[in-house]
Amino acid sequence: MAVSPFDSGLYRDLFHDAEIGKLFTDSAEVRAMLLVEGALAKVQGKLGVIPEESAAFIHRATLEIQIDPTGLAAETGESAVCIPALVKAFRKAMEAPEHAQYAHWGATSQDIIDTGLILRLRQALTLMDERLVRILARLGTLAETHADLPMAARTWGQVATPTSFGAVVASWGQPLLRHRERLAELRPRLLNVSLAGASGTLSAMGDKGAAVRADLAAALGLGDPGESWHSTRDTVAELSAWMTAVAGSLAKMGEDLLLMSQTGIGEIRLGQGGGSSTMPQKQNPVGPGVMVALARQMVGLNANMQTAAQHRQQRDGATWLVEWMSLPQITMALARALDVAESLATTITPVADRMEAGIDDGLGLTYAEALSFALAAQMPRPDAQAAVKALCKEAQESQTPLAQLANREWPGTDWAVLCSPAAQMGDAPQQAHRFAEAAKAQA
Repeated sequence: MAVSPFDSGLYRDLFHDAEIGKLFTDSAEVRAMLLVEGALAKVQGKLGVIPEESAAFIHRATLEIQIDPTGLAAETGESAVCIPALVKAFRKAMEAPEHAQYAHWGATSQDIIDTGLILRLRQALTLMDERLVRILARLGTLAETHADLPMAARTWGQVATPTSFGAVVASWGQPLLRHRERLAELRPRLLNVSLAGASGTLSAMGDKGAAVRADLAAALGLGDPGESWHSTRDTVAELSAWMTAVAGSLAKMGEDLLLMSQTGIGEIRLGQGGGSSTMPQKQNPVGPGVMVALARQMVGLNANMQTAAQHRQQRDGATWLVEWMSLPQITMALARALDVAESLATTITPVADRMEAGIDDGLGLTYAEALSFALAAQMPRPDAQAAVKALCKEAQESQTPLAQLANREWPGTDWAVLCSPAAQMGDAPQQAHRFAEAAKAQA
């Protein structure tokens, strides 16, 4: 097995996301960093920090010159950052030392690496948000269509009271609505340029440092943080936590689907599945399992990412390296989980007769709570609960339906009407409709 299954040729179609994968290659990273170097030179030339002619030459060169990432490996291994090797290779490839001397003027490695990362994360977050919108649309349709389809709610793995499949779908989608709100809030905190120089003071640019940072932010379509965030990593920690939370919500959907599709329950058809090497009848719930596995993996990676906030002094190499090893995998994992969820939201189909069978095994014990509340109108509730509990025991021993025993004990009321899914779904259909409306508003 490869060290990272996300980049494995063998496991590519299980864990890899092609769209996000394009953003997290060595070539994509180098291209993003050169884009930052070019934009930096251009704004510095305009502000008179470096000669404008050299700035134009550098900017054009960053768009034309291709740097092989593998050629930077040896020096990166020694320096722990790739910028010294990249700048050296870039200046050499320019073949114009009179201009090349001004490349990377006043910036530090972290400025270029972090800003290049933010440019790629901006694209990644746009892709993720688009997927969330599509998932919400499909879940909304599913919830609306099956708002009144009764099924058993289960607590502690045991049948509780009736709910509706639409309400269950709504419980999958409601957190995603909130995650989109959180994403909108964190984007402006995260998507900022990094330009602070060697120690976070921009001293090499004199009194023009702040103007250079502001113009660089504008040129790249990013925000200007107004300060250095070299060692204040709360924004990347926040991003990691958000992605892990989204994956956790998708995993809740996955866990429910694993249980609803298992043999003996069969309340859902996934519309897709994996085969067994020896059992021809098997259709394994691979999609839900992948969502759960990815979420669990992300919890561990996110624990590493939260140490980013413990960044020592003005720059801490060790903490920064942990980010590099963790954040790309977290990003890839969430993208893949979103892709699987979108596919499942399109193909899953409820099995109505199995859902009905799950509510009532013939004894109607799931209606015990409703019966005790109805009887509370005739007697103190503790007495009603005790009486119904005794009837439940009798129903199990005699295999007589609870409603039938209730008719014997308290004649004159058609208890069968009370003991029906339609009478006991409560607010479940409305929950489904409310979510469906909210999901439509996301488009």
